[in-house]
Amino acid sequence: MGNLATLDIIIFLVYFVVVAGYGIWIYNRKKSAATGSKDYFLAEGSLTWWAIGASLIASNISAEQFIGMSGEGFFVGVAVAAYEWIAALALIIIAIWFIPIYLKNKIYTMPQFLETRYNKSVSLIMAVFWLFLYVIVNLTSILYLGALAIDTLLGGGSLHIIMIGLLVMALLIGLGGMKVIGYTDVIQVAVLIIGGFATVYMALQIVDQRVNGAAVGNALAGFNTLIHEAPQHFKLMLDKPTTTTTTLAMPENLNVQKYVVLPGLAMYFAGQWIVNLNYWGCNQYITQRALGADLKTARTGILFAGFLKLFMPIIVMLPGIAAYVLYTKGHLPGFNGVKDGAYSAILGFLPVGLKGLAVAALTAAIVASLAGKVNSISTIFTLDIYKKYLKADATEIEMVRTGRWAIIIAMFVALAFTWTDVLGIGGEGGFTFIQKYTGFISPGVFAMFLLGMFWKRTTGTAALVGVILGFVLAIFFNSFAVEIFGKETWLYTAFTYEKLENGVVHTITEIPFLINMGWSFFITIVVMILISLAGPKVNPKAFVIDASMFKVDNRTLVLIVVTLLLLTALYVRFW
Repeated sequence: MGNLATLDIIIFLVYFVVVAGYGIWIYNRKKSAATGSKDYFLAEGSLTWWAIGASLIASNISAEQFIGMSGEGFFVGVAVAAYEWIAALALIIIAIWFIPIYLKNKIYTMPQFLETRYNKSVSLIMAVFWLFLYVIVNLTSILYLGALAIDTLLGGGSLHIIMIGLLVMALLIGLGGMKVIGYTDVIQVAVLIIGGFATVYMALQIVDQRVNGAAVGNALAGFNTLIHEAPQHFKLMLDKPTTTTTTLAMPENLNVQKYVVLPGLAMYFAGQWIVNLNYWGCNQYITQRALGADLKTARTGILFAGFLKLFMPIIVMLPGIAAYVLYTKGHLPGFNGVKDGAYSAILGFLPVGLKGLAVAALTAAIVASLAGKVNSISTIFTLDIYKKYLKADATEIEMVRTGRWAIIIAMFVALAFTWTDVLGIGGEGGFTFIQKYTGFISPGVFAMFLLGMFWKRTTGTAALVGVILGFVLAIFFNSFAVEIFGKETWLYTAFTYEKLENGVVHTITEIPFLINMGWSFFITIVVMILISLAGPKVNPKAFVIDASMFKVDNRTLVLIVVTLLLLTALYVRFW
């Protein structure tokens, strides 16, 4: 910890001791009450609404948000906040319509949902695919980006040691099961929010000092300076570029690069909804926190998380805009302008004490996400593969033991892939890397879940075709559509731009990937409906749904209305 003062190290160690000690206390307190597999994997009946909400946030806000989203804030600005703000609306939809179906049908894993609604083939295929995705894409990106950020903050040269340290901390929490993860996440999210807001406050003071020459920086003046110096960074809706082909010498080249990541108003009619509804509603990593609770507790926890999501861009996006203004004004001399280094560049300004808190907040986010992810990996492997196909007569103790071994193995695999950044996560841009590559499967998966829940005629054959077709279409639009159909069609507009990487100019032609997702989803839905029309009018495995399942009480309604009003105000202000 070469760049940390003694006080910073003490603050970080206090964080570590408190989280580890609390986790051990929770584990010892709860283990005598229930030791079965459902308790270990789901913390069945043990998590309160505030623990569920905090755990959802702690698991969601990780390295790709702190590092990747700050990077997109540096590059694009407030437009990237759409991922967080639409998530708040998506969580309302999940809480009202998705969770009641899961809980009424006693669904504990997403592959179990597919087997219950469709068949074992669909379930097994997706179980294997989710394991691959969670380990190779999600776990590796969280680990690599997190370790890279902390290493940069500490002066470099310790990347691999930090990777191992993060995995060890996550291992200590993850092996304790979902109860330990859920309740330690309450501390993690408290540290994350306090440290995050403290970092933002200090960053805005620094902007006021460096840009305005103020002797004592004022955070509000710093924020107003950001708006004045970078007005284009406070625009939610990016305008569509007037030209589809640009070069480095053209000012429009940068606008094209921004638009292909966040294609303005068009993304709200396409992939933005698919990203959020699939992530929050059809993702074991997220829904697992609510599947062991009763409906009222699960709903309140999810809506609480949605309320908190409204404020997350302040923590994860605003530092990137601050870095942009400081960089353009020449106040970040050691920063090379690579977007994923923006957050670490801001942390470098922090004074003694606050830097330790910021490192603790970043570590909390990374460790919470790693622990939650490996718990989901072990849950799917144990309940949907080991128990069903490898050892049907496994005892509760054997299942818990298998789940723990799955955690250890998943962490070693992730470490192997991130040791030399085999996947090129750093080059792609962390946040974009995750959104783009999970976007290849999101259209088919979400179509399969949506029709499976709410259309009784959907067949297993349609589901299998849908998940494969969605993936194929996503690959097609990403890699082959422009070559076959050209750059401009009634379905999409592709853009050609130049990008400088490591001194080499690359020419890239692509369709905005959120547009790709939208069309992949729409075509998949149509094909699934056509296939299902050849089957019975009511599929024998369809869920029984009645309107009473979706009724909400007055307290829940108030939380929904407050969230919607705040969301509306944000969009009106930054449109």
